[in-house]
Amino acid sequence: MRTPTLYLDTSVLGGYFDDEWKQPTQELWRQMEAGLWVFLTSILVRDEIEDAPEPVRELFARTFTDETALLAFDEEMEALGEAYVAQGVVTQKYIDDAGHVAIATGSRADYLVSWNFKHLVNVEREKGFNAVNLLLGWQPIRIVNPLELIYGNRVENL
Repeated sequence: MRTPTLYLDTSVLGGYFDDEWKQPTQELWRQMEAGLWVFLTSILVRDEIEDAPEPVRELFARTFTDETALLAFDEEMEALGEAYVAQGVVTQKYIDDAGHVAIATGSRADYLVSWNFKHLVNVEREKGFNAVNLLLGWQPIRIVNPLELIYGNRVENL
């Protein structure tokens, strides 16, 4: 069985060190290290963390050592991101969020993972992104937060 791919946006890297999101984010990393997930990210994230605290940049560097895990933002994905804005899924002010969805969609990631509940992880936005995806011939993308993933991989006594 193929290992699911997770596209991580910038908020997940920051969440690794944030008191509110640290535990589930670090659990997601443990599960990746155990082989349950393959992490992907993009040059967009790399650019967004240039001014981030050093621990975030170090986490990025040690997590994304394989060039194939660092996805490009090509013209086709840029056009998809602009289509999200044109259709009102997000405003131009949040074009980078649209870019993350476009990269995750274009790379056929299984999930886009984020702590950004306002612009990404909510059912109305996901519905809007996926309406555009289907209209333009792309597959739908699931947009989730780490909590939705980590508990699905735990075996507990019922």
